[in-house]
Amino acid sequence: MRFFLFPIILLFFGACSYKQPQTSKSATVIFYANGMKFYDKGFITKYNDKIHLSIYSFGKIALDIDIYEDRVCKSTFECISSREFNTKYLHSSYDDNFLYTLFKSKKINFKDKPKQIKIKVIDK
Repeated sequence: MRFFLFPIILLFFGACSYKQPQTSKSATVIFYANGMKFYDKGFITKYNDKIHLSIYSFGKIALDIDIYEDRVCKSTFECISSREFNTKYLHSSYDDNFLYTLFKSKKINFKDKPKQIKIKVIDK
């Protein structure tokens, strides 16, 4: 009985552990794309498998998303694939993991004038 109880207890406590972020920073985020226009303060928190982006406007959350390599999730637990996000808000010609790769980089300053897309993060 003890043999079976120990792994179950270990799994229970290990599964509920909190994931620690690698980095977290406040920044001014400029995000102009189809249907998304933000130029506000926010936080970018990087984890091993995702990037959490929160943008605040007048003290309220204007945008709150988790960016994974293969999907983008809103705070309402609604997820769409990265390809669908690109098609809807950016452009279908971008790679599927474009947004994830962009926010993983140290300096974020992306401009695509013909497609009228600008994503820039100004660190504080």
